[in-house]
Amino acid sequence: MYEAAALAVKTFKDHDCELGGMAQLEVEIRSSITHTLTVKKLRDWINGGGKNPKEVVIKERLKELLI
Repeated sequence: MYEAAALAVKTFKDHDCELGGMAQLEVEIRSSITHTLTVKKLRDWINGGGKNPKEVVIKERLKELLI
């Protein structure tokens, strides 16, 4: 979910549309479950510590998308 949200934020940014921290993103997973999170929550999650080395790598990759 966070990766999809980060890709969406990057796409908006690439098209000169900067989203505010409270902008809401709806992420639809293949199982048809829809999750909603704010851009602030996405950024807070990415900037938080990782639970394991795999999560740290994912967060670093997603952080690069948002730069």
